[in-house]
Amino acid sequence: MRIGIDLGGTKIEGIMMDDSGGIVKRKRVTTPPRKEYEQILYTIGDLVTDLETSLGTGSEQRYRVGIGTPGSLSAANQTLKNSNTLSLNGKPVKLDLENLLQREIRVENDANCFALSEAMDGAAAGRNVVFGVILGTGVGGGIVIGRRLHQGPQHIAGEWGHNILIPNGRPCYCGRRGCVETYLSGPGLVAEWQHLSGRGTITTAEEIIAGTLYNDDLCQSAMDRYLDYFGRALSAVINILDPDAIVLGGGMSNLQDLYTEGVHRISKHVFNDEFTTPIVPNLHGDSSGVRGAAWLWPTPVAPCQ
Repeated sequence: MRIGIDLGGTKIEGIMMDDSGGIVKRKRVTTPPRKEYEQILYTIGDLVTDLETSLGTGSEQRYRVGIGTPGSLSAANQTLKNSNTLSLNGKPVKLDLENLLQREIRVENDANCFALSEAMDGAAAGRNVVFGVILGTGVGGGIVIGRRLHQGPQHIAGEWGHNILIPNGRPCYCGRRGCVETYLSGPGLVAEWQHLSGRGTITTAEEIIAGTLYNDDLCQSAMDRYLDYFGRALSAVINILDPDAIVLGGGMSNLQDLYTEGVHRISKHVFNDEFTTPIVPNLHGDSSGVRGAAWLWPTPVAPCQ
């Protein structure tokens, strides 16, 4: 038995998962609205306690905990970096949570957790090299090789969302301009429509997707550009990694055009005489990240006392 926690911008989800991947208990709570650092820590601590006591084995029973967060741990000093929850940046999240929970924990980037979940028992189960992609309010990625996360010595493996897609393009929260994230996230699609139209009347990706169904010219043009960006950005990953499968997650992964025309756009830029990489939707939906957090402890373990 192990616990997985997924720290999101609006919710924090926790699960108790058995060693075969079955969910024994699930609970979601609201992320503290001001996203203050200490409040986030205490909310996670309370959630872990609630999950453990819900089994009726007593509060003295403590299980292994894995936590998925936006951002990743610095290899230099173990503080969190590159998080779009800005209050976490520069903070010793892992150490502080270990002190709060009184046990060793594992902390990983949320996109890495997603990739691990889908490689372990999700859409890419049985594949050796898996690239997991998050396309949502942000863009992230994770690499799993032989059912183990590949983090890299600097803990940035898979961070394709902050490769430069358009030199001197739109500004990104990270301080650079033209990042993949600024074009392939949901807000990136909206920004493309607003750029083409010169207006701000559409504010969600869902509105643009609906507009394409009614043959709205501006919506179709924005979507055409989005698919082109998708093809160029993901083909660069394939040319470097050549994975056995790519699994898409996040809200934009529900866009069916990604698996048809999007695949065609990728194939135009892959450096090969054929394109056979499977591009597949995730299996576990918005629970994939929390499952991956639990899978950070890969082998069956007994409760620690």
